[in-house]
Amino acid sequence: MAATSRGTTPVPPDARPRLTVLSGPSGVGKSTVVAHMRKVHPEVWLSVSATTRKPRPGEKHGVHYFFVTDEEMDKLIANGELLEWAEFAGNRYGTPRRAVLDRLESGEPVLLEIDLQGARLVRESMPEAQLVFLAPPSWDELVRRLTGRGTEAPEVIERRLAAAKVELAAEAEFDTTLVNTSVEDVARELLALVKVL
Repeated sequence: MAATSRGTTPVPPDARPRLTVLSGPSGVGKSTVVAHMRKVHPEVWLSVSATTRKPRPGEKHGVHYFFVTDEEMDKLIANGELLEWAEFAGNRYGTPRRAVLDRLESGEPVLLEIDLQGARLVRESMPEAQLVFLAPPSWDELVRRLTGRGTEAPEVIERRLAAAKVELAAEAEFDTTLVNTSVEDVARELLALVKVL
């Protein structure tokens, strides 16, 4: 296998890695799989979202999120600088477009871990993106994961389960499905899909 330059020379279009989007129902383990994969393969670039919510203890600007004001988010949206954005619990989240395109242009594999709504928006703006659906081993297992924390009110759990049914029904919209039976196995399968081998 020939060595590749890490300079600024663009990679030929046919050799360029595609953007890979990982999505799936809440509670399926997306963050756990991505964290495991990046621990073993830190060269896979995970896009950092912009958000209007305040940082939680230990979160760093530019590492966990780009923390922006409502006015800054308005400008990002108005100027078309986000690949996708959505609102959750009164805060907005979005994927900065330029950083993703720059990494792809330089030949680096790029991974987005976003919700179903975001995945659909990415498909609209970048039809060549590879959409990967992370599925639970079974509905019962997903219910166990969503209810297992024991920290949420029954009505919140009901809402999350209803949303999970909708998210599971969207599986056919994705290019590939990975079943999360083992974090290590799924991380390895995801890596094979993300990387240009």
